Amino acid sequence: MDKKSTWSMTLPAIVLTMAGFLLAYQFVDPAPPKQFRLSSGSAGGAYQAFAQRYRDILAKRGIEVILQPSAGSVQNLERLRSNKADAALVQGGVDNTDGGDLLSLGSLYLEPLWIFYRAGDINLLPDLAGKRLAVGSPGSGTRALALRLLEDNELLADVALQPLGGDAAHKALIAGEVDAAFFVASPQSPLIRVLLQDQSLTLLSFQRAEAYTRRLPYLSSVTLPRGMVVMAEDLPGEDKALVAATANLVVRTDLHPALQQILLQAASEVHQGGGWFERAGEFPNADFAEYPVSPEARRFYKYGPPLLQRYMPFWAATLLDRLKVMLLPLLMLMIPLIKVMPPLYTWRMRSRIYRWYQSLREIDLESEETGADKTVLARRAEALEQEVAKVHVPLSFAGQLYDLRQHIDLVKRRLQR
Repeated sequence: MDKKSTWSMTLPAIVLTMAGFLLAYQFVDPAPPKQFRLSSGSAGGAYQAFAQRYRDILAKRGIEVILQPSAGSVQNLERLRSNKADAALVQGGVDNTDGGDLLSLGSLYLEPLWIFYRAGDINLLPDLAGKRLAVGSPGSGTRALALRLLEDNELLADVALQPLGGDAAHKALIAGEVDAAFFVASPQSPLIRVLLQDQSLTLLSFQRAEAYTRRLPYLSSVTLPRGMVVMAEDLPGEDKALVAATANLVVRTDLHPALQQILLQAASEVHQGGGWFERAGEFPNADFAEYPVSPEARRFYKYGPPLLQRYMPFWAATLLDRLKVMLLPLLMLMIPLIKVMPPLYTWRMRSRIYRWYQSLREIDLESEETGADKTVLARRAEALEQEVAKVHVPLSFAGQLYDLRQHIDLVKRRLQR
């Protein structure tokens, strides 16, 4: 078949396929942004340290994380709800509202409540009556949890609250400006390590830890074993019962699913090794989520990272994942075309041959009429033979072409006789 005939058959199929792709492209998800905003925590705190590790991991995969230091969990939630941040680290129990436009990517690790005091016989929270307490800066998760516990013990009217947290609370405690200080932080926090090794301070043991966890479901009861801090110095000198909240990774509902996935992978890389209070592989998980768990997080905890992202760069994996919708028109169009094109091709070839047979039959019938000009008919048969001689067909149709040429030759000999 000549090129013109080939294009006349294939061009409609190409146009139809391209139209299907253009229609399907309207449903392709937008590409993930190359950056997002992560609200972390105060300078020197565990939230900031972990956020920096996330940033470094994601930078290697081509994603820029814009870190936003904050006063703590309360401010982080405010930023999320006002669309001033896309993701944030949030302490469990600081928000008693519904999720709204927020989703949880899961809990990352346990962060105990550490209450250090200078002197005195303090065994229970009610023993803090009449004391000066550093309960965390405004906007921090430490302050939210401390106020809740003090309220449960009916102490708010009997203590002097100081809005100090972190290093400021530590300095006030050492200087004797406060009698006790509250901290909610991972034991990996440098500040907590310093406090635990300070011989002038005592860590309060929560003798009623189980009762607190029953009253406040977002708390867990954990134990700091004897000698865990410094084995050679037997620090602490006895088991310490503590209550712990969970650090959670919370995102806005409009954060691109691909960014949720890659942020989860970074968090898993950082936290899956476990710690003082977590077994290896226990975190991150969705067990302590206070907001609706993101569908991407559910898939991650059930199946792990997406298959393509395990073996391909992030940008390539997300591109292919987005374009998978294009397979639908490809299958819907190509399968029928595959079935239709061979018969159509066969019909096209045979129609050309049949058309020449029609011309040949007209010549043969006219030759039998009385008074027919055999010379003119012979020239028409010769022209038909020359036209057929220029045709190139696949081998599968060669037999039919040669049959036609033989029949043309037969008619020519009849005209000559």
